[in-house]
Amino acid sequence: MADVLSQSEIDALLAALSAGELTPDEVPKEEEKQKVKPYDFRSPQKFSKDHIRTLELIHDNYARIISNYLTAQVRANVKVKIESVQQITYEEFIHSVPNPTILTIFRMPPLSGSVLFETNPQFVFEIIDVLLGGKGMGKYKLREFTDIDKNIIKVVNTGLISNLKLAWEDVLEIQTEIEGLETNPALNQTLAPNEPVALITFSVEMGKSSTFLNICIPYLSIEKVLDKLVVQYWFQDNDEDIINESREKLRDRLNIVNMKLSAVLGTADITVNDFLNLGVGDVVTLKEKNNSPVKLTVEDKPYCYGKPGIIGKNMGIQIIDIIDKEVENYG
Repeated sequence: MADVLSQSEIDALLAALSAGELTPDEVPKEEEKQKVKPYDFRSPQKFSKDHIRTLELIHDNYARIISNYLTAQVRANVKVKIESVQQITYEEFIHSVPNPTILTIFRMPPLSGSVLFETNPQFVFEIIDVLLGGKGMGKYKLREFTDIDKNIIKVVNTGLISNLKLAWEDVLEIQTEIEGLETNPALNQTLAPNEPVALITFSVEMGKSSTFLNICIPYLSIEKVLDKLVVQYWFQDNDEDIINESREKLRDRLNIVNMKLSAVLGTADITVNDFLNLGVGDVVTLKEKNNSPVKLTVEDKPYCYGKPGIIGKNMGIQIIDIIDKEVENYG
């Protein structure tokens, strides 16, 4: 806040202006007010940026999973892409979806409460058209859903929702339980109007048309697991114990792999004529001495040096040194 001028200071300032000693541009202006960001207490921001970012990562993977699922169901190329993850109130979500629409209510234990999966009417009619033998390329008038429509899309949505388990497995092991299906969003009173929710919106491209899917996750449902919805926690989940366990499993799998181990006693250079005339009892002089170390190769690649000898009734080689490949290449 700027200092308050006394009357004498004001008079001196006015006198300077009238005498031309001070221009209006030089008059000190009131300090700029600090910018204040408005906060709506009716819609508190309970999801942090980290929570939103983690939800975006989870459901970006989910979009790829259900792309493959829908492609297999309709036997046509379907592209699903995440468009946005935002926090809104439940009332705003209900007002943003059409009426009628297919609103599938399900649970995700160990998360509490109900989660909503909204499928746009355009998407529903296209899927039903394709599954019943059509091409899914027509224009559909908005109408009430029949019992046949509901039963068909319920099967499809059950498959879509069950794939959430794969998308969430890196963060939390969940299960999915379908509770019901509603066509009028206004009649669904599972949450209070001002309850904050995370709205995940997907775009679905099938043929030349584009529609939308929405997942509405209430804050109350994931409040108990918010500490896991942090990117740092997600990537730090592989702690030392898990890393050591992975190494042990990898080592156990490598231990059963068969490798070809050979011992090279020595080498010699002879002519082709001498080689062709070799016979039983002939002696080939090697370059190595009888006390020189023997080179061992693994899959025909030099690995170590050894000393030949007898182990019981068998011949064997005692490893005495590992070949340093970098040193040999340098030399």
